[in-house]
Amino acid sequence: MAGLKELITFLNKLEDNNIFYKLNKVRNEAIMVEVAIPGQRWEIEFLEDCTVEVEKFINDGNFYDVKELESLFKNFSD
Repeated sequence: MAGLKELITFLNKLEDNNIFYKLNKVRNEAIMVEVAIPGQRWEIEFLEDCTVEVEKFINDGNFYDVKELESLFKNFSD
């Protein structure tokens, strides 16, 4: 379980290791730390009940051209 002290310790450790991050708030009960490293993006949420959730988005190495933007709107619009 992690509270405010653990969040601050985690942020300090990121800074000490020159790892880029930004803070965000998506859910009412959590503070999110977004970490960007080569080929990956991590979302670490510190919740008010002192739990921590980590979600990792890993790049498969593929790149797409501008035509891929059409798929964004086709597949994910309301």
